[in-house]
Amino acid sequence: MDYMFETGFLGTRAPFFMDFVMIMVALLPLLALGAIALAKVKNYKLHALSQSIIFIISVIVVGYFEYGVRAGGGFEKFMEGSNTAHNYALYVLLFHIAIAVISLIIWIKTIFSARKAIKAGTLPGTASLSHKKSGQITFIGIFMTAFTGIWVYILLFVY
Repeated sequence: MDYMFETGFLGTRAPFFMDFVMIMVALLPLLALGAIALAKVKNYKLHALSQSIIFIISVIVVGYFEYGVRAGGGFEKFMEGSNTAHNYALYVLLFHIAIAVISLIIWIKTIFSARKAIKAGTLPGTASLSHKKSGQITFIGIFMTAFTGIWVYILLFVY
């Protein structure tokens, strides 16, 4: 797994794994919008499948990221080349982690409640409005997670 720590491909100080994760994080809201568009055209089965696939891939990417951070020396090690104030970067990181964890919990709840409603025959149907609201909150969380993740990347590897 040495390749993970070789120079990345985005032209920053970041190692390969960080650049890979950055691209995935940046794409995540767009992929989620694509899955939402499927529901808007009433292709509910493909919407559900795509949301599940996006979720699973996201969890795998987070696992890859967490391994890379731990094996690469953690936050302090990645802060070494940055001109950003340590405490500022740390606060942004903590904000990002809080948003990411909350968003993950909401996303899991949304997926499982949708599956339960589908089995009960209430989605689409009486559970649709509730699911739509949960989906909107989930999307905001995904967007904010991506935004703050990019923010942390910029602070650590660009400045």
